[in-house]
Amino acid sequence: MKAHNPITQLEQLVLTSDAKRFLKETASWAFFIAILGIIGIAFMLVVGLVSFFALDAMPEATQAQLPFDMGLAMGIFYSVMALLYIFPVYYLFQFSNKLKKALASKNDEVLANAFEMLKSHYKYIGVLFIIVISLNVLSVIAVALGAFAI
Repeated sequence: MKAHNPITQLEQLVLTSDAKRFLKETASWAFFIAILGIIGIAFMLVVGLVSFFALDAMPEATQAQLPFDMGLAMGIFYSVMALLYIFPVYYLFQFSNKLKKALASKNDEVLANAFEMLKSHYKYIGVLFIIVISLNVLSVIAVALGAFAI
């Protein structure tokens, strides 16, 4: 079980009316961005399915010119992107809802849970960025080594 320690033993963090107003506005924008993220996930899934079936329905002469099954590749790509994007959108949505609830009820524990969701959101995005940057660096190295091999 987690121990909930105050920042210091003698002080409490007090939210001013301006801070509460800023947090309320932040919760609204986070909710808006989360809804756009849900729409984006649905769009990615639809594009993945459409590209899979549309490119699979192309004439065989056209398909023979492609180096591999583009419909399958695009379907998998968009599906994986949608799956990767579910978690940060979920965390952002939870942050928004919990922050609104915490401000309305003035409950410190709900506020802490809201910020835990925000932390999880940023942590996931940060790890995802590290992975993407690493893959980009590896691809540049692979291309450079391939160029020297010729």
